[in-house]
Amino acid sequence: MNFKRTALITITFAFSKIMLAQNSTDVVAYVNTYKDYAIVEMQRTGIPASIILAQGIHETEAGKSDLVKRSNNHFGIKCKDTWTGSVVYHDDDSRGECFRSYSSPLDSYRDHSDFLKNSSRYDFLFKIAPLDYEAWARGLKKAGYATNPRYPQILIQLIKDYNLQQYSLIALGKIQPSEEILAKSASTDDQDADIKVKPVRQYPQGEFLINNTRVIFIKKGTSLLGVSEQFEIPLARLIEFNDLKEEDVLLQDQLIYLQRKRKSGDNEFHFVQPGETMYDICQVEGIRYESILSLNRLAYGEEPATGEKIYLRAVAPSKPVLQAEKNKQPIPVYQNPASAGDNTTAPGNAITHVVQTNETLYSISKKYGIDADKIQKWNKLDSPQVKSGQELIIYKN
Repeated sequence: MNFKRTALITITFAFSKIMLAQNSTDVVAYVNTYKDYAIVEMQRTGIPASIILAQGIHETEAGKSDLVKRSNNHFGIKCKDTWTGSVVYHDDDSRGECFRSYSSPLDSYRDHSDFLKNSSRYDFLFKIAPLDYEAWARGLKKAGYATNPRYPQILIQLIKDYNLQQYSLIALGKIQPSEEILAKSASTDDQDADIKVKPVRQYPQGEFLINNTRVIFIKKGTSLLGVSEQFEIPLARLIEFNDLKEEDVLLQDQLIYLQRKRKSGDNEFHFVQPGETMYDICQVEGIRYESILSLNRLAYGEEPATGEKIYLRAVAPSKPVLQAEKNKQPIPVYQNPASAGDNTTAPGNAITHVVQTNETLYSISKKYGIDADKIQKWNKLDSPQVKSGQELIIYKN
């Protein structure tokens, strides 16, 4: 194998400029202003709050773009043939293009949700797990939402940098609003930063072994295509080996495996370090992502709390304590800030019910002793029809 045949390709131009163009202080202000809208819209339509916020940040330049100031248009939605509301004209792909104009940001958020929900070309997105924001980001590009080829990576990076996934978890009732880690600007002196910072590990240069599996450590911004060419491994296989999702440019420093990881670990246990995710652990220990989830009785998107013991060889006797379970206070009912008087929600503890095969809204209502029409109203359902895998929020007094 000729390792000198191809050098690793580092992308440092357009993507970096796009990400740096948005001042972190402005992004934090945007998130704190509009996070409630995103949570409510996810509960209403199923679009991940993380995706909604990331799109809003990017499309508005964190609330500073000329278009959003003139039109309250937070998502760059153009007029289209069906639009009968107010309009503004703005230079985008072409000069003087027609964009929708709204009386308030809330109207823009609602119209964005309805735009995706009611368009057939976005139907497939609603079959993606709501916590799989990477698949949603790529799906939006695939459906033609944006022309920028780096659109998915931009959204994914924003979600990771500003911890936007937590707002999807809040919307689903998987964590409580009191557990929110408030976004801070990059310049903020965060005394609690060690809570979120991942442990720094040193790795040798070049190829080495973890769990008897070939691996290298490469820097953020490196192209996987360059790695695949250097090591003569098909790009699709490289993506598969590392539990990635059609990623090209890496969004963080990380280990990249050159062959399939093992189903069990070299070590017996791993104790969760501050800031670590299950994906981080599967890479550090050289174990397949689906295997480590199965061994520890975890579902996709569930993250154990710092200090929890993760089993690497045998099936865990019980599921680890999740970050979402650290605080057991009742989950407040999230309401649209503009409609605080709306009584379609009910006070009490919120739980999430995943619809099983052959379940109906009526059978679910009987299971919890709650009227079916209340469940329909709480979840903003247009009809009593539910489908397998759908998540319903249920309030128990």
